Amino acid sequence: MEKFCCFGAGCSDFTGHGSTASGKGKVCHGQVKVSYGYNLVRGMTNHPMEDYHFVDLVEVKGNELGLFAIYDGHLGDTVPAYLQKNLFTNILNEEEFWTHTDRAITKAYEKTDQAILSHTPDLGQGGSTAVTAILVNGRKLWVANVGDSRAVLLKGGEPIQMSIDHDPNVERSVIENRGGFVSNMPGDVPRVCGQLAVSRAFGDRNLKSLLRSEPDIKVEDIDHTAELLVLASDGLWKVMNNQEVVDLAKRYKDPYAAAKQLTAEAQKRESKDDISCIVVRFKA
Repeated sequence: MEKFCCFGAGCSDFTGHGSTASGKGKVCHGQVKVSYGYNLVRGMTNHPMEDYHFVDLVEVKGNELGLFAIYDGHLGDTVPAYLQKNLFTNILNEEEFWTHTDRAITKAYEKTDQAILSHTPDLGQGGSTAVTAILVNGRKLWVANVGDSRAVLLKGGEPIQMSIDHDPNVERSVIENRGGFVSNMPGDVPRVCGQLAVSRAFGDRNLKSLLRSEPDIKVEDIDHTAELLVLASDGLWKVMNNQEVVDLAKRYKDPYAAAKQLTAEAQKRESKDDISCIVVRFKA
């Protein structure tokens, strides 16, 4: 799948399912050329693919927006599928998006989580992480996340982690104050009540009283020193660190080739999880 378009031309790129998928595209984003590629591969597990992604290029109120996201589901794929269809719409519908962007994103995350919980009979008991990136007019990048899907920006030759991994050990006091506990059993990673390996997530009705859906948000200017952005699920980050990821990605001018190589390298390193990856390249 390949596409070249400029905003206002009425074209976008969106794959509406969470399965083994790949694609790429280019866009004239203000004075910045943006190209992107994505690749998703199913892990070595006995459940269906639970990673979903979102890429879209839109014009809203005269502003050019690049929308990119990774959703990593657990206990089913219904919650990440819901996020794929609704989260960005909810963010852009917030009245304060253009004036207080961080506040609007936070409100939209929380409202979306409440909507998921209200649809529990239909969506099940599962949940999902999320990392969303919004590029505004090719100049301002807003990244928000809950859970351990991660975004890393290569700028000035250095990797900048644009998200925070929500590790139960880090937020142990919050979980314990709410009546829960953090245990490394079963397995070898900290889990909320021995179940969930992240301290923030959408859904997860049975653990919701212990979890938060409030995102961490970071903003960064995109200038001539910004080279690329990588968004990926923890299937990649468990086996590769930030420096390794950007070092590999920047070898490829084609972001689609970069995304494919990153997922292949994660598999080579015996990542068992679903692996989803989006690579966005910037050129002034």
